[in-house]
Amino acid sequence: MVELRARFDEESNLTLASRLQQAGAMVIYGVVGVKTHAKLMLIQRREGSELVRYAHLGTGNYHTGNARLYTDYSLLTSDQVLCEDVHKLFSQLTGMGKVLRMKKLLHAPFTLKKTLLELIARETANAEAGKPAKIIIKVNALTEPKLIRAFYKASIAGVQIDLIVRGVCCLRPGVEGVSQNIRVRSIIGRFLEHSRVYWFANDGDPLLYLASADLMERNLDRRVETAFPIQGKKLQQRVLNALDLYLTDNTSALVLQPDGQYIRAPLAEGDTPRNVQTQLLEKLCNVGAPAAH
Repeated sequence: MVELRARFDEESNLTLASRLQQAGAMVIYGVVGVKTHAKLMLIQRREGSELVRYAHLGTGNYHTGNARLYTDYSLLTSDQVLCEDVHKLFSQLTGMGKVLRMKKLLHAPFTLKKTLLELIARETANAEAGKPAKIIIKVNALTEPKLIRAFYKASIAGVQIDLIVRGVCCLRPGVEGVSQNIRVRSIIGRFLEHSRVYWFANDGDPLLYLASADLMERNLDRRVETAFPIQGKKLQQRVLNALDLYLTDNTSALVLQPDGQYIRAPLAEGDTPRNVQTQLLEKLCNVGAPAAH
């Protein structure tokens, strides 16, 4: 499935679609009236006497240029429930089935915004009950009014909220009595920050989703988008560790003020300069490297 209405990529997408069709692939051009922005792959193969499914779900496009310049996450999984959800979504996109209930996958324009509002409300209720409550969100933009109001309500209740928003943010953090518990920062560096992450403390049982969707009306109401869960403490901690680096960056981070201005993250005398993209790049470059002697 190739979305032809991708900004600046229409011509190259048409060329790619033609090449795929010439090679024998069946190519579909999306859903009429709704832009498809999800990034999904489903593989079914025979292994011995069994048919096995694998799903690849990502926050970024299947595009070589983007892969070199953007920061993104992806998950390769054989979780059969998640694979079945992906299969159901492809069935909907190809017009071969009605909207089906999914067990793990959140998808716009049906369940994604509704579930996000419910998860924010759950953190709000936890804070009101005196329980620890925290939300960390990383997206490209935050403009959706209902979500912004939900974040304000959560802040008033005492939920600690960290928002990493690279681009447009219509929420005003740090307003006394409204958003004093919300911090917003933008990371501008060598690579374009493109990954979307939703993390909720959930009363000690954290919920973590990676997604294709920014928190905008067009993404949540007028596009096909997906958010997929990251399960297992080890994988969740890997993403959370990276989020901590984004939140402690003091060289490339801009911090949003209540008046809408951005200022550089403070670097006090004696502080160690921290750049999240440099730290992650060094860490990834060292993966698989031989140990020093």
